Amino acid sequence: MTLSALHDVGRAIDVVADGTTLARYVYVPGDAQLESPRPYLHPVRTRGGDVVTAFRPHDHVWHKGIAWSLPVVGEHNFWGGPTYVHGQGYVQLENDGSMDHVALTALTVGSDRVDVAHALAWHTQAGSHVVDEQRALGFLVPAGRGDAWVLTFDTTMTNVSSVDLTIGSPTTRGRENAGYGGLFWRGPRSFTGGTLLAPDFRGGEEIRGTRGPWMGFVGQHDETGGASTVVMVDAGDNPGHPPQWFARSELFGCLNPAPFFSTEVPFAPGDSLRFRYAVVVADGPSDPTSAARLAALGSEAMLVG
Repeated sequence: MTLSALHDVGRAIDVVADGTTLARYVYVPGDAQLESPRPYLHPVRTRGGDVVTAFRPHDHVWHKGIAWSLPVVGEHNFWGGPTYVHGQGYVQLENDGSMDHVALTALTVGSDRVDVAHALAWHTQAGSHVVDEQRALGFLVPAGRGDAWVLTFDTTMTNVSSVDLTIGSPTTRGRENAGYGGLFWRGPRSFTGGTLLAPDFRGGEEIRGTRGPWMGFVGQHDETGGASTVVMVDAGDNPGHPPQWFARSELFGCLNPAPFFSTEVPFAPGDSLRFRYAVVVADGPSDPTSAARLAALGSEAMLVG
């Protein structure tokens, strides 16, 4: 297996395994302010080359593949688009912040993994610097698994402002069962109507809002008709583990371990918060048993990272 990283300096990094670009990490996006510019991974592909992410879907143009996205950070929106205001619904406010590139502090290529370390500064729409972030991404291609690879995501956020930036969700602001926020994956349009998986569960959106250490999604691709599986894993030391999950399959496919789903997390000046995740991308369909094996692969990757 040949693994490499192609660096489009000042823009993005492509991770390539045996000629297939597994993921493109865009660390300097060119997005409009309304979309809360922030780094994202898209396209993300299986080992077999099938794309499992969507970028700027027409229904939610601020959805960007896989991205760290937070709709409620104090009074600021680092998700993009309108903000939920109880009693008014979604209102477009002047509060769409950005997560801005400061420096890539590491880019290393090993025999079975690529590692990226990234420093960012978060700014409000008005330009105030409110959060510093250190994130690390790992792209691991396990030996003996030609059908799967693992993305690890590790973020530490520090409140460098002089005000409280308590983190929540539309649900903590009053909208029932809409607790999204955190590491968010949006699947391609053809994944609409796909299957959600969790420990001892295979079904649909009735699982949204429940707690668990991992959740998966099986979707089908246009053109080939084949299937792929995406499994997201929450680290055992994350605040609030196991998290509630924001997951959809009916209007579109998405997964999001949401640590702020129904309970706000304090984020006072000087405070730091750390979260770690694994995303396992696999060729072919899965059931709860095989998805659990993929989740174990993700947990092992977090230990190595």
